[in-house]
Amino acid sequence: MNNELFNQYTKQIETLFMAPARAYATLAATHTQKLMDAQMDAVRTYSEIGVQQARAAMEIKDADALQQYAADQQSVAKDLGERVKADGEKVVALNQNFANEARKLVESSAQSASETTKETVEATKKAAKAG
Repeated sequence: MNNELFNQYTKQIETLFMAPARAYATLAATHTQKLMDAQMDAVRTYSEIGVQQARAAMEIKDADALQQYAADQQSVAKDLGERVKADGEKVVALNQNFANEARKLVESSAQSASETTKETVEATKKAAKAG
């Protein structure tokens, strides 16, 4: 009977602590990877824009080219602003998804904990009657 009780306590520790901790660590690692991917994509894009603008500036040879470059800067600024906004929205969506998944994980863990606790109480009652 002691083996059965020990097994129930082991199962309870696994259900209450270890499994939720592993699940949360997996969720957090996946979220971190997604954020890093988004940041790397943004850095790559912003770097390309910066290099393109530097090259365009180096091509200025006269007043007309300078005027065209200045006019193009409005378009570049608008496009860059839209990209920054989209990148921000992407990060917000990733964070909202992470929060929702974490909430689901907590709810699932709470339900499992309740069920495991009931099983442990029953096993303890059996062990007490048998002992």
